Amino acid sequence: MNAPIRRVSLVVVLLVVALLARSTFVQVFEADDLRADTRNERVLLDEYSRQRGSILAGGEVMSQSVATDDRYKYLRSYPKDLAQAYSPLTGYYSMIYSSGGLEHAEESILNGGDDRLFGGRVADMFSGRDPRGGNVVTTINPAMQKVAYEKLMSSCGSAGPCHGAVVAMEPQTGKILAMVSTPGYDPNPLSSHDPKVVRNAWESLNADPNKPMENRATTWTYPPGSTFKVITTAAALSQGKGVDLSTRLTADKQITLPGGGGTTLQNYAGTTCQDSSGGTVSLLQAFQYSCNTAFVDLATSKMQDGGEAIKQMANNFGMNSSPDPIPLRVAQSSTGELADGAQTGQSAIGQLDVAMTPLQNAVIASTLANGGIRMQPYLVDSLQAPDLSTISTTAPKRAGQAISPEVATQMRELMVASERNTKGSSGRVPIASKTGTAEHSEGQKGGEAPHAWYIGYGPVNDPKVAVSVIIENGGNQGEAATGGSLAAPIGRAVINAASNGQGN
Repeated sequence: MNAPIRRVSLVVVLLVVALLARSTFVQVFEADDLRADTRNERVLLDEYSRQRGSILAGGEVMSQSVATDDRYKYLRSYPKDLAQAYSPLTGYYSMIYSSGGLEHAEESILNGGDDRLFGGRVADMFSGRDPRGGNVVTTINPAMQKVAYEKLMSSCGSAGPCHGAVVAMEPQTGKILAMVSTPGYDPNPLSSHDPKVVRNAWESLNADPNKPMENRATTWTYPPGSTFKVITTAAALSQGKGVDLSTRLTADKQITLPGGGGTTLQNYAGTTCQDSSGGTVSLLQAFQYSCNTAFVDLATSKMQDGGEAIKQMANNFGMNSSPDPIPLRVAQSSTGELADGAQTGQSAIGQLDVAMTPLQNAVIASTLANGGIRMQPYLVDSLQAPDLSTISTTAPKRAGQAISPEVATQMRELMVASERNTKGSSGRVPIASKTGTAEHSEGQKGGEAPHAWYIGYGPVNDPKVAVSVIIENGGNQGEAATGGSLAAPIGRAVINAASNGQGN
């Protein structure tokens, strides 16, 4: 064999080796990525040839797959009249942009790939039936979800739909009965079989400054304002250092923060705390009228190591640690540093670096309603096989004893007094509550109003539901918008819906 032929042969051998190496690399190391690539037509055809399972709420369909006449056999569909109300929970399912929300969190059940559905897949194969996915049954109460959504959509008047969130929980179990985030969005265009429609919808939703695809209830954190006073109060009452509902606190309209270099803090509207006697009020009165200066006094002079005590109590309620998924991802709520008197005083009223998700505030209200026992919140009640048999049921999980039953009883008395003093309180369903009006950096820079909060539970003697409501920037109603005027009516409507089937 002459030299040129040897060289050509060597090149051919090297090319064959390179081809085999590349083929092996693709099959072994890149196979999963290629299967998941949205441009892989074969994978899409296979995926859409199977009927995806449904997402359900109390027998009501939140998401389902319907048969079509095009090359993709099934189309993901969301009920048009309620798609936006449920979108923060269901998320979306798209041939281009994968999935979000429960569509993503419960993917293996919905697409039928979960190991627990293996027997059904084998049976389908031998019987000749088309493979199907399983169903996800949520804990959502449709009536409460509708009330919460409608109230958020209508309560901000000419400003349009409120930007905010509502979370309702069953105190004894941790079931999430309602979870609304507005503005929402319609997932139907994202599930279209027309790539142009899908891309246009995706680009429009992601360009929207209102962030409709984000679930404010679980992934956004806000300063809780005066709703955090329940944590401060619970910490003080739990210390056993002589603090009770009759403890006297300053009623002054302004207080200088200890170690704050002369920084002062005022009551709402710069007024002296109501019902003051000799310049002081009781803890009961301070809580009822939400007097800021009194709570600075409580945290910095009446409690032993107030900053640490408040942070520990917040920990008891689930803050300052990474929350378990519900199965949606949940952002961590935190107190920030409470290293000195100034930080402790500001944090005691839910300002400075205290940040909380609406879900966390619902957990706090739920724990207070449940005698101090914190239950793990959850959104999925059960999982079903395609034949509707139950393959898994979520059992309530106790997360800890945040406060003693005795302190929970004292907190109930305080929150009942607060509800009586809150605008619009009717007493039709006895409720224990706390409002909040929280300043925030965006508002201070941009001239926007504080966030409006309301947490509560009812009926008081047999709590069926605990709620958390936030309206961002006071619903653009101006500085006069408060938790009591704006968020409280929404919270009461949800509690009423749970208590007597009404929501008005």
